[in-house]
Amino acid sequence: MGKGFFQVPTAVNEPVKEYTSGSLEREAVAKQYKTYFNGSVDVPMYINGEEIRTGNTKNITPPHDHQHIVGAYHIGNKSHVEKAIETALEARSAWAKTPWEQRAAIFLRAAELIAGPYRAKINAATMIAQSKTIHQAEIDAACELIDFLRFNVEYMSQIYDEQPYSGEGIWNRVEYRPLEGFVYAITPFNFTAIAANLPASAAMMGNVVVWKPSDSQIFSAKVIVDVFKEAGVPDGVINVIYGDPVMITDTLLASPDFSGIHFTGSTTVFKDIWKKIGENIHKYKTYPRIVGETGGKDFIIAHPSAKAKQVATGISRGAFEFQGQKCSAASRVYLPKSIAKQTLDFVKEDIASFKMGSPEDMSNFITAVIHEGSFNKLVKYIEQAKKDTDAEIIAGGNYDKSKGYFIEPTVILTTNPKYATMETELFGPIVTIYIYEDKEWAKTLKLVDQTSEYALTGAVFSTDRYAIAEATQALENCAGNFYVNDKPTGAVVGQQPFGGARASGTNDKAGSAQNLLRWVSPRLIKETFVSPIDYRYPFLGE
Repeated sequence: MGKGFFQVPTAVNEPVKEYTSGSLEREAVAKQYKTYFNGSVDVPMYINGEEIRTGNTKNITPPHDHQHIVGAYHIGNKSHVEKAIETALEARSAWAKTPWEQRAAIFLRAAELIAGPYRAKINAATMIAQSKTIHQAEIDAACELIDFLRFNVEYMSQIYDEQPYSGEGIWNRVEYRPLEGFVYAITPFNFTAIAANLPASAAMMGNVVVWKPSDSQIFSAKVIVDVFKEAGVPDGVINVIYGDPVMITDTLLASPDFSGIHFTGSTTVFKDIWKKIGENIHKYKTYPRIVGETGGKDFIIAHPSAKAKQVATGISRGAFEFQGQKCSAASRVYLPKSIAKQTLDFVKEDIASFKMGSPEDMSNFITAVIHEGSFNKLVKYIEQAKKDTDAEIIAGGNYDKSKGYFIEPTVILTTNPKYATMETELFGPIVTIYIYEDKEWAKTLKLVDQTSEYALTGAVFSTDRYAIAEATQALENCAGNFYVNDKPTGAVVGQQPFGGARASGTNDKAGSAQNLLRWVSPRLIKETFVSPIDYRYPFLGE
């Protein structure tokens, strides 16, 4: 299944719109936000293209205004999950045989729909569902999702074009078949782009998918479904279900036709799923592909040569954008004593200038955390830091959930490099600082490497090239995405393929051909043009 003579459009990154005051794009999003916020959407499950409404519903409320209801979604039971499996397998026959360029056209059309008529819708929905600022919604729900779709089509064509050498008298060719069965996609709340890409990347390669979005992202997930339907994704190719996650997962993993999982979420859940797959391994028709991106305890380390203002900006953006709810967010920072005070003074100035509130006010930099469970967890660590003798809150530390789940950007200074918030993933606007003696640079690099079970992202700030080289080598295994003189967030599709190892996942690099290769099962075909008619080889003689 080579790409033949077809040439796909060259993928380029979607430009980020600025949404400056008075701009048409800002007005369009503001209008759509009001429409969604003042309306009430009824979100069904989608099985075989049918809208399934069970009557068993759960309300959808924005994190920044949790008493306000913007809609409800319908919860399924085991029979719906079984129906989704059955439907997907029925759809597989036609979808797997669909020429690759026809599949590509569907997802390229989806990209254009998001870039155009759905841009304000998907951004406004993300602002409401996940409490993202307009900028964070734009770089995620619009630009990153568009990039995933466009670049994955280009990567797909490159994969199909990769063919083996053929010797004299034979023709070798490789078919990149979809997996035999269905793929299970589990997506997180924090990125609308990831929510779309996990099912879409597998489907693009000819697979059929059962997709369970996060309960906290269903409002914007509906817009994704609307886009896919309008783009022409056939019925049954991507089936969307909501409900008890344990029941859904157990039902799907018990099927002999389960062929792979595409996951982004917590490390604990992913490990439990891996264990269940192992327990069920004798049931399956094929060894399932397991692809997952999980947690992170992402770091910034500054060398004594670093410029304090640059480090401070890396902390302010890397730790607090989207309330620290990016898997790549900086949550532990190592500062040399010589520039620590100046760096932290700049960070405090930044925090003092942050505006916090609803994303509808587009001058706000900080909004709410995703739900009450997250809020309560973060408050527990803030209150503990106020009591501990080896920790001090030097900025923030306040919180309020009366209207929305708001937590001030908080900076904890610790004298203990293994303090709880230096090791534990919090997923919120809390960053912990440890100050080291300048002469202990090399020792601190080892500390960074050995402190966390995770290995997702990290950053080094330095103007000394020898120090950069030393850090790059010393921290080789503790970050799948490593940044030099930049914050550890903001990976761009086509430029910085994303993923980490250790407890952070399988490092299959979303936004690369490597990820798409996990969703195919190559078949080599060798054709001999003139077949031998004598079994004897020359070494046997006459």
